[in-house]
Amino acid sequence: MAIHDHLLRLRPQLFAYARALCGTPDEAEDLVQDALERALNADNPPAEMDALRPWMFRVIRNLHVDAVRKDKVRREYAAHHGRLLSDESEEPGDPLQDLLVRQAFEAVSPPHREVVFLVDIMGMRYAEAADVLAVPEGTVMSRLSRARRAILDRLDENNVAPILRRKRN
Repeated sequence: MAIHDHLLRLRPQLFAYARALCGTPDEAEDLVQDALERALNADNPPAEMDALRPWMFRVIRNLHVDAVRKDKVRREYAAHHGRLLSDESEEPGDPLQDLLVRQAFEAVSPPHREVVFLVDIMGMRYAEAADVLAVPEGTVMSRLSRARRAILDRLDENNVAPILRRKRN
């Protein structure tokens, strides 16, 4: 199977991951497009799906980190020179995004949200997530534990966690 076919199959997962990192669909779409372009222009991208999937997640993560850094530098430059930057106003959210579970997920720190997304939503093994994040497997496990606890605590505040626990059992 050609890399094009693998990338087409991965695209929904890549978009979901980018959406978790960026927050808005437009930014996520741009991030995925940039990652796909990088993959198609790479000299030796992984040919097998098992290797390509985590590689693409790393590409997206690295592109996102670069974008955050660029934005920070841009804002610092603008602040130093007394210039205002126009912030795009967010479009009204989808009603499903207002659910308490989504709010709890978004309330955790980005590194914790990222590991929850990779392991719990995308179904990656700890080793795969560690590879994507370029951290030890133990770091993935501890971040995941803290993130799950933070999400459950937030849901407990809204009396949602007991309902979710009953549904799992």
